Amino acid sequence: MRSEDWLSVLREGCVIPAHPLALTKERKLDERRQRALTRYYIAAGAGGVAVGVHTTQFEIRRPEVNLLEPVLRIAAEVIDEAQLDKPFIKIAGAVGPTEQAVREAELARELGYHAVLLSNGGLGHLSNDELIERTRRVGEVLPVVGFYLQPSVGGRVLDYAFWRALADLPSVVAIKIAPFNRYQTFDVVRAVCESDRRDAIALYTGNDDNIVVDLLTRYRIMVGNKPVEKSIVGGLLGHWAVWTRSAVEIFEKVRAVREKGEGIPHEMLTLAAQVTDMNAAIFDPQGGFRGSIAGVHEVLRRQGLLEGIWCLNPNETLSPGQAEEITRVTSAYPHLVDDEFVRAHLDEWLK
Repeated sequence: MRSEDWLSVLREGCVIPAHPLALTKERKLDERRQRALTRYYIAAGAGGVAVGVHTTQFEIRRPEVNLLEPVLRIAAEVIDEAQLDKPFIKIAGAVGPTEQAVREAELARELGYHAVLLSNGGLGHLSNDELIERTRRVGEVLPVVGFYLQPSVGGRVLDYAFWRALADLPSVVAIKIAPFNRYQTFDVVRAVCESDRRDAIALYTGNDDNIVVDLLTRYRIMVGNKPVEKSIVGGLLGHWAVWTRSAVEIFEKVRAVREKGEGIPHEMLTLAAQVTDMNAAIFDPQGGFRGSIAGVHEVLRRQGLLEGIWCLNPNETLSPGQAEEITRVTSAYPHLVDDEFVRAHLDEWLK
C-alpha cells in the first residue's frame, strides 16, 4: 500500500469519527473498551478516526493523567491489526503553544499517524501571523488538517485573511470547518477557492448542527472572472462517534445525490433536519454544549460499548433533561441509529 493512498481517501471524502475516551468508574483508561470503540468504527465503514481531539477529552494531556500516548497508540495498534485492504486514515489531535503542538505531532508521527488536526483553542492572544507560523512548524512534522473550532467550546473567530494564508501552506491537506456558523463556514470555503492550492485541500464539515446540508452543498465562487466550484467532501465529527454505521449510510446517500447532480430531493432536507435534531440531544446546545462529551458517552453506554459516561473532569456530565432528549430522538428516528448492528458485533469488539 503506497503512503500517498491515504491522501486519495481523504480527498475523495469519507466518514471520520472523533474518537471518545473509554474510562472505568475510577476514571482510569478502560483499554478493552477503548479498543472496542476503534473496532466499531472500522466495522461500521468509517474512513478513519481522529484521536486526541475534543471528543477524546483535552484533559488526557494533563501530567497527572498522561493518556495522550496510550490512546494514540491503542487506536494505531487496532487499525494495524485489522489489516485492511483500503487505507484507514489516522489523524491525531495537537493543541497548545507551538512547541507543545510540535511535540504532539512528533509523537503522532512515531506512532504511524498520517496527519495532525491542529486546534487553535486557547490561543486567543496570538496574531494571525503567529498562528500561521505555528501551523508551518507543525507541518514540518506531519501534514496538517486545519481546524475552525467553534468559540463556545474554546475556539475563536478567525477571519478570511487567516484562512487564505493557511490555505497557501504546502503542508495543509484538509480543513475541518466547525464554527457552527454559516458566515464563518463560507469564509473558509472562499479562502480555499481563492488559493492556488484549492485542489490539494479537502474540506470536511465539523458543523455537527448542519451535517447533511454541508455535504450536499456545492459552492460556486468567482475567482477573478472564473467560477470555482468546491464541495465539502466528508465529515470529521463528534456526532459520528455514535450511530456510526447509520452515519456511513447517510454519507453514501448524500454522495450519490451529489454525484447524480440532478437536484436535491426533498427527503434529503427532511433527513438533514432529523440529523440536526439528534445532534441537539447529544451535543446539548441548550446547556451551552456542556453535556456534549457525556452525551456521546450516554449513547455508547446504552449500546454496551462503554460501561458508563464518566469523563476525566467529574463535573462534565449530562445536563438536566439531556438523557430524556436522547431517548426521544432515538425513538423518533429509528432509521438513524445502529443499535442492531452494534448488538450483533459487540462481543467480538470487546474480545
